Amino acid sequence: MPPLKKTSSSIEASGPPKTREEVLAQRRLDSRAEDSRNIKKALKGDQIAYRAILKKYHDQVYNLLYRMVHDKDEVEDLTQEAFIKAFNSLRNFNEEFAFSTWLYKIATNNCIDYIRKKKLATFSIDKPLESKDGEYSFEIPDSTYEPDKTLIAGQRSKILEDAVNALPEKYRQVILMRHTEDKDYQEIADELKLPLGTVKAHIFRAREILYKRLKKKIHHY
Repeated sequence: MPPLKKTSSSIEASGPPKTREEVLAQRRLDSRAEDSRNIKKALKGDQIAYRAILKKYHDQVYNLLYRMVHDKDEVEDLTQEAFIKAFNSLRNFNEEFAFSTWLYKIATNNCIDYIRKKKLATFSIDKPLESKDGEYSFEIPDSTYEPDKTLIAGQRSKILEDAVNALPEKYRQVILMRHTEDKDYQEIADELKLPLGTVKAHIFRAREILYKRLKKKIHHY
């Protein structure tokens, strides 16, 4: 059979070729529609939808945070934390806005908190400060001491320890290696003879379980 010729009516139906801006706008619409479907499924407990969201945005969030923290393993930790926080707040997402914008805001705010805490941990009040008038040092009286602080810290540590010990072995092992032994992801993968992706997935799942178990308990302390 000879090939069919396009008629003028079929050419008109297909419309004129789209501009680059129109193509990009359509892709954004399609992406938002895909996000909306996955979010609805995820809120019903569909784990495949959760994984689809994670797969779609993981690298974008990672690259965003790497601009702020130039340590690959720290960035991977922060990326995982961002997704855990986002997944636990998914019901609060307003679909009038792009999911990516909402996710990036959670990720950057979490990263900023991390950077602030790290700076506070390394700041020494004993080190003289420089000013245009020279150097000076200062002392801050300890007005924040509370007799219950040590007790509360001990209770929090016990709650965390119990929660970690209650994890399935494959999750407990990697979370202890990462946070107690301070090993990086590749070291854990090499030692356990596991693919790097599996190690990252196990640590993500361990953190997710811990976050859910500790969210209310730690809040009381």
